[in-house]
Amino acid sequence: MSERTILVWFRNDLRIHDNEILLEAIRKADKVLPVYCFDPYYFRKNPSGNSKTGSLRARFLIESVADLRKNLENIGGTLIIRIGDPAEILPQLATQYHVNEVYHHREVAHEETAISEGVETALWKIKLNLKHFIGHTLYHKEDLPFPIKDIPDSFAVFKKKVERDSNVRPCIGTPETIHTPEIVDAGELPTLKQLGLDEPADDPRSAALFIGGETAALNQLEQIFLNTAHADTIKNPRNSPGNDHSSNLSPWIALGCISLRQVYWEVIKHQHSNLHHTNSLILDLLWRDYFRFMFKKHGQKFIAAKNSDEETQLLAANQDELFENWKNGETRVPLIDAIMHELNITGYINNYSRQIVASFLINDLKVDWTKGAAYFEEKLIDYSPASNWGNWAFIAGVNDARESRYAIATRPANELETKNDFIDTWLPGMKSVDYQAQSS
Repeated sequence: MSERTILVWFRNDLRIHDNEILLEAIRKADKVLPVYCFDPYYFRKNPSGNSKTGSLRARFLIESVADLRKNLENIGGTLIIRIGDPAEILPQLATQYHVNEVYHHREVAHEETAISEGVETALWKIKLNLKHFIGHTLYHKEDLPFPIKDIPDSFAVFKKKVERDSNVRPCIGTPETIHTPEIVDAGELPTLKQLGLDEPADDPRSAALFIGGETAALNQLEQIFLNTAHADTIKNPRNSPGNDHSSNLSPWIALGCISLRQVYWEVIKHQHSNLHHTNSLILDLLWRDYFRFMFKKHGQKFIAAKNSDEETQLLAANQDELFENWKNGETRVPLIDAIMHELNITGYINNYSRQIVASFLINDLKVDWTKGAAYFEEKLIDYSPASNWGNWAFIAGVNDARESRYAIATRPANELETKNDFIDTWLPGMKSVDYQAQSS
């Protein structure tokens, strides 16, 4: 009897802990072929002429793939790395290594699902099946108290029913060993230059250092709870406003370097030490689930922008100019500009700051919200399609999540300009009091 080989297509699940497709492939096959493709689609130019994926996020991705390769090697495996279209690369590798089936985690946003469909079509041509797994949510789809089509559109109702009637599954085991075929050419990690990007410069003002990979993710998860007893008193002026309870885990969660379930059960284990802190983390996980399930239920309709004549007239006539000022941190509103400087330099701002600058762009500047969402896609290290586009649409009021607004800065930005230490840090060469006087 010939050996059975399963190809595991890694995408946004760059870990060996709590990874169902990896463990299932090891159980079902004699040999497992792990593959990661750097898809040029994600590094093409966007309408503004910049890369769809910015250099900071790309560097974090490269580091995460490198760490996955190292962790697979530690259990006896080899990660194949390629640059190119997965619909071309995966059938080629499947043929070369006599693969019997391909595993991957299902995505929900339209670009990601289109890529999956392209791969599935290509594999069918060589009579291979692409098996889909669900591994990006806290609550498994099959454990929800309602079918996908009946998921409440209101986050408040979704949260109440899920917490009352569903349970989070335990994490699955971590494989101790893996057997891969004899690899002819494992491939090299690409450089940023090969991806069409420049090397980013690190800034000493950054409050957090994000290094990609599962190893760093597990370390960050451990660090969160080391000083939870003093979490309410620790503040850093370099942090974005409202950052008292930020876990800074989102970049690793976005790439699946750590699973939501693993975060959840660690939070539950430490829940007694700081209830407000742990409740805040669980709420963040629930919002991630909500946005993913809304995309699953509605597809692109969940973020479909309204295009009525009345609403179009509400947009500013000089949108392009206002948007450029916003994204460059030149609005002359100190808090907004400081947050945008932090985003542009570090690739990360906390959730509260995202609400502030998004609300300002939409409600104060009257700029099309999709411009802001696309800019965040480029800049954020922790960009996740469902969370990013869902949250922007939520703030813009184009979907039913608006019924349950939370922690959004609805006050005018100038009423929030009391974060002098933060503003002084991110507006170099100009103290907040001088900047405010000049803008008045």
